[in-house]
Amino acid sequence: MRTIFIVCMMFMISCKSNYTVNQHINQEVTNCPKNGTCSIELIANKAIVFKMDNIGIMYPVISKGDKTILKYTYKKNEIPNTQDSYYTEIVYAELPTTISPIELTNEALQDIKLYFGRLCYCKGETGYFAIKSGDFKLTKNDKSSFNIDFNFKVSEVPQVISKIHETISLKSN
Repeated sequence: MRTIFIVCMMFMISCKSNYTVNQHINQEVTNCPKNGTCSIELIANKAIVFKMDNIGIMYPVISKGDKTILKYTYKKNEIPNTQDSYYTEIVYAELPTTISPIELTNEALQDIKLYFGRLCYCKGETGYFAIKSGDFKLTKNDKSSFNIDFNFKVSEVPQVISKIHETISLKSN
């Protein structure tokens, strides 16, 4: 009887499909355009809202909270000796602190506040925009990592990053 109990407990532990993030995790990304660098961060115990400035451009405000912020950043290599050659794209999502498998499509992407940011010297084509077209899938990989598969399109501005396919390790660096 004791052996059956131990086997059942091991089975229950091994089938756990949720992850709790309680520390900041930052890792480089393997699938990144050749002309830049990419990273993924999980920022624990935070919340994100998007506000609008006085000229109508949205910006993120991150504060203490009970969520985990997923931040994907693509930073294009700057052109040497060229002013204003910076170019960055950021994707934000607000996930529960206990992360579990999820699949969202199109308008449902706003359930996790998926936003795309384009930051550059690009007059009239910079800022943050709600992602309303795409597919987001988060799946369990093993006990300490999960996969994100995300394809998306924003209509307001051009974008370099439109697909994110990464494995995120829950071990901090």
